[in-house]
Amino acid sequence: MTRLADQILAHAESLPDGVAISAKGLLHLGNRAAIDQALSRLTERGQLVRAGRGIYLRPVTSRFGTRPPSIEQAVEALVTQKGEVIVSTGAAAANALGLTTQVPVRSVYLTSGRSRKMHLGRQVVEFRHAPRWQLVLANRPAGDAVRALAWLGPEKAETALRTLKQRMSPSVFGELVAAASQLPTWLAQSVGKVAYESGEMAQ
Repeated sequence: MTRLADQILAHAESLPDGVAISAKGLLHLGNRAAIDQALSRLTERGQLVRAGRGIYLRPVTSRFGTRPPSIEQAVEALVTQKGEVIVSTGAAAANALGLTTQVPVRSVYLTSGRSRKMHLGRQVVEFRHAPRWQLVLANRPAGDAVRALAWLGPEKAETALRTLKQRMSPSVFGELVAAASQLPTWLAQSVGKVAYESGEMAQ
């Protein structure tokens, strides 16, 4: 077991910072049960950090000591290894777009995967399963607008859309208009109305 753990650690240390290892990617070193046991032992020792089921990251080492990987690194690991769509919440998107001054106090993300929590040292990251339409245009400005509008709700969406229309480039707003068919009726109607007012759909 010690030899297997050493082999896993050596493999992890050969990877660039922020690159995750998966239990499935280590099966050339031993059977799954032995791999899982060795990974669990390395995690207990603090030599690896569990980012998700079967996914692990090395702690970041600096002259100030070691610390858990960043939330961004852990999220990227899940996206790469699991193939999940993971995006910021509507509240975070609305704040980033200047539609609200409320700053989210917790680290929460929307995901195409299951709802769960992840512990990175003292930080707790929450993943909430979201409907497909809230994940459209992942990690694109137009997608951030969709999530911000979803968070604001039907009563505020139209006014916010007019504000966003003035701030967005025509190409980004066009991307939002093109995605309207994937949105719920209330939001699609608001997008269509604002696009029509600005001549986007006049043709």
